[in-house]
Amino acid sequence: MAYMFIFGCFCVLSVASLLAARVGYRGEVCNKSVGYDVPAEVKADPVLRKRADQLVAFWCTGAAVLSLAPLVPIGSVIMSGGGKSVSTWGLLVFALYGMAVVIVGAYPFEKIKHLGSD
Repeated sequence: MAYMFIFGCFCVLSVASLLAARVGYRGEVCNKSVGYDVPAEVKADPVLRKRADQLVAFWCTGAAVLSLAPLVPIGSVIMSGGGKSVSTWGLLVFALYGMAVVIVGAYPFEKIKHLGSD
């Protein structure tokens, strides 16, 4: 049951990252109804708007790709029907990896907050 939960978490993380990247590729990061809350100086400057879109598109695509990697080993454990398992250290590695993927996906949003002051 825990393996299904881990598998589901990484699937949800991948989909959420892809949806965020889609907003960046469409150039709608500064559009509050579709995108995200960004500082006023980023909304006002076309160069900063473009940079915000690029940041979200690049880093969220990276987070989506990174979140797909654990699906292979967890999927093989699930498909084995109980013949395989993951050690406690392995579960710790999955948790740390998941945190790293979340950090990669959150980076552009923190960077956007500081774009206007650079």
